[in-house]
Amino acid sequence: MLTTEFRHVPVMLDEVIRELDPKPGEVVCDCTLGGAGHSVELAKRVAPDGLSLGIDQDDMALSAATERFEREVPQAEHRFLKGNFEDLDELLIEAEVPGVDCFLFDLGVSSPQLDIPERGFSYHENAPLDMRMDPGNNPLTAAEVINHYNEADLTRILRVYGDERCASRIARQIVRTREKAPIETTLQLVEVVKAGIPAAQRRHGGHPARKTFQALRIEVNHELDALEQGLRAAVRWANPGGRICVISYHSLEDRMVKHVFTELSRGCTCPPDLPVCVCGNVPILQVRMRKPLVATDEEVRQNPRARSALMRVAVKLDVTSA
Repeated sequence: MLTTEFRHVPVMLDEVIRELDPKPGEVVCDCTLGGAGHSVELAKRVAPDGLSLGIDQDDMALSAATERFEREVPQAEHRFLKGNFEDLDELLIEAEVPGVDCFLFDLGVSSPQLDIPERGFSYHENAPLDMRMDPGNNPLTAAEVINHYNEADLTRILRVYGDERCASRIARQIVRTREKAPIETTLQLVEVVKAGIPAAQRRHGGHPARKTFQALRIEVNHELDALEQGLRAAVRWANPGGRICVISYHSLEDRMVKHVFTELSRGCTCPPDLPVCVCGNVPILQVRMRKPLVATDEEVRQNPRARSALMRVAVKLDVTSA
């Protein structure tokens, strides 16, 4: 029987604790609360005088996290907020906090969202093509994308968001198939994708529909736009010395994180022959590592989800004293 529990094993937990280094009395904000695996451990370190904030757009996650906090860290003050981290400004105003010391973004999809067939995230279970993280506030489903986007847009989404080498072949196959009847379920789509990929290529690289499903999930939930907005808001709200940690799971997310961190850690951009700075740019962040951290071999053996995890960390500088 499929479970509705959030049993999500926190990825790179030791590295998260080490890099964020939460201290008693600080404010921590888990922007992707999920099953609260990371949040509980962060809360233990800031309690009892600190504050743990958690954000998730999934009601089931918020309920499970609340129960877990009450059971495991009853002494920890916490506020859990329903929403997407792209609305971080509004959510933190609602939380009535002046600033945050530790931000965490774990961008993986929570296991219950994959396990519950109705959600439509899995290419292993037959389900309606949905893939919305927040069904109540998002009218766009994967079925809408598959059955109504034109071939060029489908190709672009599969190539850009899924890094799918057979993007144009799959898009063409989708259009041909839907001309006869709508594509309505996950396993219908899997068969269409398989038909669009040459047999020799289907034998390598994992499940043939994995990249297509990833691309659709990103498109349906506007994930990259939300990530950039959330990151920039986190930088605004971080206290001087505040730490921002992001765990991404594919190169598109990681590139976005690297781009924002690099841009905000750059100082003067004037030509070197100018005697004085006229651009006025000052670095806002200090980036902790040039290359992302990855999970240890031991963790990957115990938790295969960690295999593709990439962690980047930045620290907010005190620009007022610069």
